[in-house]
Amino acid sequence: MFSSRKAERRPPLNKTHKLKRQDWAKKYLKTGFSKVLWTDEMRVSLDGPDGWARGWIGKGQRAPVRLRRQQGGGGVLVWAGIIKDELVGPFRVEDGVKLNSQSYCQFLEDTFFKQWYRKKSASFKKNVIFMQDNAPSHASKYSTAWLARKGIKEEKLMTWPPCSPDLNPIENLWSIIKCEIYKEGKQYTSLNSVWEAVVAAARNVDGEQIKTLTESMDGRLLSVLAKKGGYIGR
Repeated sequence: MFSSRKAERRPPLNKTHKLKRQDWAKKYLKTGFSKVLWTDEMRVSLDGPDGWARGWIGKGQRAPVRLRRQQGGGGVLVWAGIIKDELVGPFRVEDGVKLNSQSYCQFLEDTFFKQWYRKKSASFKKNVIFMQDNAPSHASKYSTAWLARKGIKEEKLMTWPPCSPDLNPIENLWSIIKCEIYKEGKQYTSLNSVWEAVVAAARNVDGEQIKTLTESMDGRLLSVLAKKGGYIGR
């Protein structure tokens, strides 16, 4: 009848946040979301999101031993995108690289643009809308100008409301991947091994699952408006 779940962490929404979320929903309500590329980064650690796990054990059995490491043993930063029924990436950020405006743009150049975007047709590039959140490395003047030189500007660069991870469907993809790589309390002994697990889990996500996520956007926008800018369920 009941299941144990960890409470979701979300930043508090003030009146300005809610108004901006409503304005965003109204602006994009009639958008064809099949042409939107939803992007985000995710950090995966060797020990998992919590650094611990629980499970049932039989009477007389000892609880399994888990490694206990600072900061979850370290981790890997992953970038990916989804559009319509397609997964873009995932791509791994080089270990030790802190994403500022310059390194973020260079990362996009080396991965997204060179390995995926340049293979697309002119008509696709003309219509695609690029979504990214308001992380400082994304929303800086440097990054905005750099993307504009790549042709991603004005209506081709989606504006994004503050404090809105619930509106980005790729967050659900991250949940799917994390559930897979950390099932049964699995831990990893190296950064390469957890990265390989992410790649394998991503390959198991089929086009129909991705399509379900991207097609959920109309409902998300309507929910934001119905809740007057409040958080929606994911």
